[in-house]
Amino acid sequence: MDPSLRSGFQKKKLDITVHYILCYTQYMPHSTKDDLFENLRLELRRGCLVLAVLSALRSEQYGYTLRKALVEQGMGIDEGTLYPLLRRLESQGLLASEWREQDKRNKRFYRLSPEGESMLKLLLMEWQRLNRSLNTVLESAPADGAQGKRASPGTPTK
Repeated sequence: MDPSLRSGFQKKKLDITVHYILCYTQYMPHSTKDDLFENLRLELRRGCLVLAVLSALRSEQYGYTLRKALVEQGMGIDEGTLYPLLRRLESQGLLASEWREQDKRNKRFYRLSPEGESMLKLLLMEWQRLNRSLNTVLESAPADGAQGKRASPGTPTK
């Protein structure tokens, strides 16, 4: 086979293979109920991390002490999640940071900016509103988790 044709053939084959792997992975069913629970738990938690980080940074901290404080308060977060989140919040103007030497090491200290303080207040109000709404939904569900019986159309209800 002509070498110039071979590279085009290999590229086409690679494109098809990559496309197949991506589609297969995306639509692959969860293997167990535990895997599904873990994925949903992480998704639920992820939405709370911004609020937790902003709240914790009402007092100035550097990354390691922030992470440690969050872990102690039940909001464990990986370094690979925390530091990109801190950089993103800073680029959005919600945090201010400053490099300082402490214990003979340079450390980056983070704190809420004035915009971050305002945003934290707004997010806390929204969190409380959502929490009230969710509690209402949860309290209206049957206590035993069973589906409520619905009357057939035209059937009188008590």
